[in-house]
Amino acid sequence: MTGFERDFYEERRRKWRRSAFWRGVFATLGLLLVLAVGSVWLSGTPRFSDHIAHVDLSGVIYNDPALDATLREVEKNDSAKALILTISSPGGTTVGSEAVFERLRSIAKVKPVVSVLGEVAASGGYIAAIGSDYIIARGNTITGSIGVIMEYPDVTDLMSTLGISMQTIRSSPLKADLTPYRKASPKGLAVEQELIDESYQWFRGLVEQRRNLTGAALDKVADGRVFTGRVALDLGLIDAIGGLDTATDYLDSLDSLKADLPVDSYALDYREDGIFAPVGKFLAENGMLGRISGQTGPRLYSIAK
Repeated sequence: MTGFERDFYEERRRKWRRSAFWRGVFATLGLLLVLAVGSVWLSGTPRFSDHIAHVDLSGVIYNDPALDATLREVEKNDSAKALILTISSPGGTTVGSEAVFERLRSIAKVKPVVSVLGEVAASGGYIAAIGSDYIIARGNTITGSIGVIMEYPDVTDLMSTLGISMQTIRSSPLKADLTPYRKASPKGLAVEQELIDESYQWFRGLVEQRRNLTGAALDKVADGRVFTGRVALDLGLIDAIGGLDTATDYLDSLDSLKADLPVDSYALDYREDGIFAPVGKFLAENGMLGRISGQTGPRLYSIAK
């Protein structure tokens, strides 16, 4: 083979390697684009045309940045003309429930908000619900449980049996008085009761304000018991019996909205922004990734017991 032929074939090999590299780059980018588009499509990401946003709130309610970010997205999206929040929750922390309530009240200033209650929407779940302007439940939905609770284990008898004691140095007798490792003092219990009572009055005040209940009518619903949807309707805790269709019918009846707007789901987004964000969103929404709660320590709960 002559030198000219060697140069010719070497140049062809170099061109082939360069073209193979760029083919690989474009193929990878194409795959990422397909995954991104597919994940967005499968996740039901809201369209840009006018629609009714749907957000699902399920499980125990904690202070949840992902949920708040999703609700803020609904609030800021001018194409989202209303919000339907479906709630299936036994309750949660008072802080988490308060955060949802306040966000819904903020959204309600600019667009209608409807809550649709599932199997259970009690205590902290009901706090979230009254953040909306219209509440719908099934006849057998469990709701109510208007109250606040704090619980902690007491292992002092077990420790005594095992010959274990906890040595504590603290700045005052009321510092960390509620602990599993020693009996709470009467004064410490009284202080914690004041904390519970103050949060309960806050919860009760929300019900009074949002559901226009006072006096004996408020006392009847605010003693911690739960109600079926049918009873809750009679007591003024909800506005209608039904489900998602009832919510869309109600929104269609509003003069401020076009009739028959499509409903699009906004999925909670437990991932960081970046080039692989749509892929991460798809994985999170399909159960392959999920939030891991590492919350520990005592906290106030508004939860159905």
